[in-house]
This record gives sequence, structure tokens and C-alpha cells, in this order.
Amino acid sequence: MSLGAVPERKPGLLRASRALAMLQSPVVLTQGRRLKASTPHLPEAALPWTGELAGPDPLRLLVLGDSTAAGVGAATQAEALPGRLADALHARTGRGIRWRAVGKNGATSLEIVDRFLEDALSEPADLLFLSIGANDAMTMRGAGAFVRDVRRILDAFEARNPGATVLMSSLPVFGRFALLPQPLRTALFRHALALEAAARRVVEARPRTMMSSDPPPYAEGFWAPDLFHPGPSGYRDWADWAVGEAWGRGLEALARSEGGRLSDPPDLHAE
Repeated sequence: MSLGAVPERKPGLLRASRALAMLQSPVVLTQGRRLKASTPHLPEAALPWTGELAGPDPLRLLVLGDSTAAGVGAATQAEALPGRLADALHARTGRGIRWRAVGKNGATSLEIVDRFLEDALSEPADLLFLSIGANDAMTMRGAGAFVRDVRRILDAFEARNPGATVLMSSLPVFGRFALLPQPLRTALFRHALALEAAARRVVEARPRTMMSSDPPPYAEGFWAPDLFHPGPSGYRDWADWAVGEAWGRGLEALARSEGGRLSDPPDLHAE
């Protein structure tokens, strides 16, 4: 399946991503409705949404977000993003991993804040993997609103879990989603990039928080049958890539921390 060329990332076009999409709204909205009607609706992963990998001094992993946190595209969370992240961290750190997932298919960042954040914070965590923004892009939410929600999530998590680490995923590269027709594909691609750029500025101002620098490779076998969500092998590739990509930028400190928390956490953005 050819993914086609990714549209060019021009800063001026990114800043105007929402306005450009509004100009194309009759076509884009029609394409969006048709796509929603024709795309298979896959369920969230089956319960339980918690798990544990044996090992010394277990790290507590929280995966919070939208359909990818909910495991859409996989039968169980063990073979979806939460379980695959736990596998990757277990292999890298040599420590036990206790993981849990909180989220909802289709949730925007605002819905995560309003409906799921309190549940997510009901148990302590050493590492938060935050996967949000795709639905904000698809509903053309403004960057300012998205950034406010990201900040609220990070503030609340840091207040409940001082010394913990946050890894936020980059947004999907909609320009490589072959099932999306044009101009919908380019409109979503540009707006997702605009939201990501705004969120990255918030993330980079926090010493214990980082954001994936690039998306995972969408390799052969990455997709679930709906061609929109990852399948089990895609979640494995994504998790391995995300942990590996962040490892040399400061995530490796988790391997030598005591009790999962860093007594003197490093600045994950320091040179």
C-alpha cells in the first residue's frame, strides 16, 4: 500500500492550518462523514486494563489518552500500547513494571481532562505516557484550547506524582494515512502538526517531561484492519521505538532511579 508523499511542512501554512481547513470545509466535512461511515469501527481492548511484569523495584507506568491508550486495534491491552510499552521498559530497565491504562476511543484532550483525569491520578505513577491530540486535530480544535488541556494534564500529574517522568507521544502523521482522501489528508496533517508544535513548547519548558521527536515508522503490518489504528505488531513497533527514541534523551534514568522516582531529576531537555 503506497502512503504517498507527505505534504510540505511550511510554518506559515501550519499557523493557518485551521483557517485553511475551514476554507475547504464543504469538501473536507463531506469526506470526513463518508470516511466515518465506511471505516470499520473496532472495539477497545478487552479488560483488564492493568498488568504486571515481574522484576525488582517495579516501575509504575500509566498510559493515558484516546483510542491508542484504549487499545483499539488489539484484542487485549497486553498486546496494545500499554502492554507493549511495559515490555519495552522491562527489557530496557531490567525492572518490574506495573502498568495501567486509562482513556477512551475518540476522546479529545478536553474529554480526557473532564472525564478521565481524576481516575488516572487515583493511583501513583512513576512514568506517564500521554497519547492525545489525534481527535483534537480531527475536530479542528484550536491550538490554544489544546495547549490549555495539555498543561492541565501535566500540572495535575506532576502535583500528584512529584519527581515522576512524562513522555508525550507526537501526533499521528495523517499525511501518511493512505485511507484519507485529499484534501482531508493534507488538512488533518497540517493541523496535527500545528497542535503538536504548540504542545511541544509546553513540554520543553518542563524538565521531567519530553515529547517524541518524530512519529514511529509506519512499517509493513503496522495497521489494524481499519487502516487507521495500529494493530498488535504496530503497537509493538511503536512502543519499542518510543522507548528507544527517548532512552538516550533521559529516559534511561528510570533504570537507575530508586523506587521509580528521581531524587534529583535531570532536565530531559539539557544539552
